[in-house]
Amino acid sequence: MKIVLGTRGSALALAQARIVADQLAGEVEIHVIRTEGDGSDRPLQELGDGVFVTALENALRAREIDIAVHSLKDLPTEEREDLVIAAVPKRAEPQDVLITASRGGLDSLRVGGAVGTSSPRRAAFLRCLRPDASTRDIRGNVDTRMRKVRDREYDGTILALAGLRRLDVPVGDAEILDGLLWPPAPGQAALAVQCRASDHELRAQLEGIDDRPSNLAVRAERALLRLLGGSCAIPLGAWARVDAGVIVMDAALALADGIVRTSARGSDPDAVAHAAAQGLGEAAHA
Repeated sequence: MKIVLGTRGSALALAQARIVADQLAGEVEIHVIRTEGDGSDRPLQELGDGVFVTALENALRAREIDIAVHSLKDLPTEEREDLVIAAVPKRAEPQDVLITASRGGLDSLRVGGAVGTSSPRRAAFLRCLRPDASTRDIRGNVDTRMRKVRDREYDGTILALAGLRRLDVPVGDAEILDGLLWPPAPGQAALAVQCRASDHELRAQLEGIDDRPSNLAVRAERALLRLLGGSCAIPLGAWARVDAGVIVMDAALALADGIVRTSARGSDPDAVAHAAAQGLGEAAHA
């Protein structure tokens, strides 16, 4: 059975689509779909959640494609009755990377440097760790953002390590931000393979590429985000891992007067998320 796989058309999205296609048995046809986020230069916060997702989901509903491959962090947290995340393949390294012209990481960012990011989380964490630095919105693919740093339009930019690795961009250890000190966005570095809820045969096939530890970890992270409001505008970092069958999650939330942090562990993703939400609330009021 041929599977038609829908994806965005960026180099990174296509690389991620091929990761999934290579894990599936049989013929896979990759179909590129342009999303609202691809067609606008407006800041992502103005466009709202789901700007990289809605067109792909509509193509699933119209049966133009059989599966959609998303960056999981782009997917809104509310459930869709007619669509399901049928698989989360093995997650890549979820940390962020700070790119400067000299490629020396955070220590090479000049005093008072301007860093390009459209993420409230990244901007808030940077302000807390480097109060001298400023942030400015930046749009474009990985190559565009790195070129703007090389051309000195920005002193640095923050990107996902997983995306750079998938594009075969070399990254030095000094450029990788500590995942515990600077936790990633919920779901970062994970891929979501989405299909119609009614396609039971396809769902059974997709179960074969699901990585259960990765699935459990991102479910806990997304459940925490949902509890805190479910928006990408929330400056929340969360990093969950599965260790000997136990979900361990470290989370950080940027507030006006600093960052509050907590950790939670357990076997159920929703219970871990509730414990983390409670811990962040208690830390915020301490």
